[in-house]
Amino acid sequence: MIEFLKTRRSIRIYENREVEEEKVKEILKAGLLAPTSKGKRSWEFVVVNNKEILEVLSKCKPKASKFIGNAGVAIVIIADTEKSTAWEEDCAISSAFMTLETHKLGLGSCIVQIRGREHDEKKSASEYIKEELNIPEKYEVASILSIGYKGQERPAYEDKDIDFTKIHYNKF
Repeated sequence: MIEFLKTRRSIRIYENREVEEEKVKEILKAGLLAPTSKGKRSWEFVVVNNKEILEVLSKCKPKASKFIGNAGVAIVIIADTEKSTAWEEDCAISSAFMTLETHKLGLGSCIVQIRGREHDEKKSASEYIKEELNIPEKYEVASILSIGYKGQERPAYEDKDIDFTKIHYNKF
């Protein structure tokens, strides 16, 4: 597993190629299998494979989301905030599971944080996306997972890149 994790890197450049529906379904299964607080399954997913809508999503945050427009597909991770107070964690775990399945399938992906980010001085990135995708008010947008065939290769992490100083035992 560690060797697999070392080779998973965030990819922001994609080939101009569709991602097959079967692969998208496998990625979504991984997200649906993610553990959630008290089994509430507060997350839901909006799959976007329409190029025009991907372009709209690419404008959700200034500069930091432009690459979404070149993805083969994007999965918008949303949460029913009335179901769980741990929706942020639930969504983060599902995103991580989906990135791992994406990597296993030979695709690239990148998680784009939406929660807490601004679209512009008047609107949050979440509000922008909710308006564009007709997402009901009670939902919050946690992130977007851009997915596609890799248009770039990034080197695998090595053991020397693992910072063991971040680990504390028993007390800080």
